[in-house]
Amino acid sequence: MNAFVKLSASALVLSLALAAPLARAADNAPASAPIPAPAPTAAPATAPAVTPANDPAYTYKTLRLNRAAVDAVLSRPEQALILDIRRPDELTKIGGFPVYLSIQTSDVQKSLGFIPKDRLIIVVSNRAHRAGAVGDILHGLGYNVVGATGVLDYQDEGGVLTKIAPPPPRQAAAAPGAAASAAAPGATLGAQANAVAAAPSAQPAAK
Repeated sequence: MNAFVKLSASALVLSLALAAPLARAADNAPASAPIPAPAPTAAPATAPAVTPANDPAYTYKTLRLNRAAVDAVLSRPEQALILDIRRPDELTKIGGFPVYLSIQTSDVQKSLGFIPKDRLIIVVSNRAHRAGAVGDILHGLGYNVVGATGVLDYQDEGGVLTKIAPPPPRQAAAAPGAAASAAAPGATLGAQANAVAAAPSAQPAAK
């Protein structure tokens, strides 16, 4: 029994002696060199989320949403609102989401009455920068802004945009005088045919 206790105590001392250097090394390691963690299990490859970390120019408080976050909000259409603040030519050329409220950036503050406060609002521009600025303004006014996104970022991550083709130009209506003159030749030929039919025949009828 005493031999077993002595053996256990010796093993404990040996374990502590071996672990102490590792513990000191971990305590003294700089913050930039963390202890390596086990490699995670393989996951399906996805596009990296667009965040201020990989776009330093995005300095707004409004959260920048990637495609997965946008799709999660759009899965609840009865609660969501897409506020697209781009110009009409940008909407036509690039495309956007199927359903949206279109208010250009310069018109947002004077159109607040058209923006509901009981919806989860995603502000949209091309690369989210204008959307982030407008999102900050709306959030400060009490709107439920869940984030900003760019349609080009959404498309880069595999999202599908909807493009609305502009209607073809209307053909100019024909002037009334031109329509009357176009109908005149037919009327003249009809009048001549009636006159010939009504005139007596110059030849005697065949017997």
